[in-house]
Amino acid sequence: MKALIMNCSPVRTGATAEIAGIVAQELSSRHEVRSICIDDYSFAFCKGCRSCHETAACVMDDDVIRIMQEFDDADVIVSVSPSYWADIPGQYKAFIDRCTPWCDTHEPHASIREGKKGYSIALRTGPGMHECDRIIQSIEHFYGHLHIACAGHLGLTSIEYKEDLAPRKQEIIDFCREI
Repeated sequence: MKALIMNCSPVRTGATAEIAGIVAQELSSRHEVRSICIDDYSFAFCKGCRSCHETAACVMDDDVIRIMQEFDDADVIVSVSPSYWADIPGQYKAFIDRCTPWCDTHEPHASIREGKKGYSIALRTGPGMHECDRIIQSIEHFYGHLHIACAGHLGLTSIEYKEDLAPRKQEIIDFCREI
């Protein structure tokens, strides 16, 4: 099985990237793993033209298609997202907005292969889970419109720097055993 690990943060070296690395390492014994970072791709904001509602394709030709090919190739998708003002980072939100051609709320729509499982990991610097829950809901809502089965999630609080992960590493590893 192929697993796609997506760092939804524009920071390639922070705590989110560290979590994505732990997940990739843990899954590599059972899956063929591919890791990507949202910041490695270039794409524009959705123009709201709704052309995709009639054509199932976006009028813009950029890296969103490359990311969606990664989604299509994977059997398992793990999105790892930090909290940016109590929700997913703007870059990841812009990507989701651009996935409207694949959204099942209009016909025709593009699609990716069926049968995928999606997992989400959210982290935030504060102590309460409410922001993690909101991030997880955003990711799972996105998965739902792509027919990716939401199979599990993990929220991590009080994580600001990579060093904050040490006491939580086993929790991440245990979560990976469910994937």
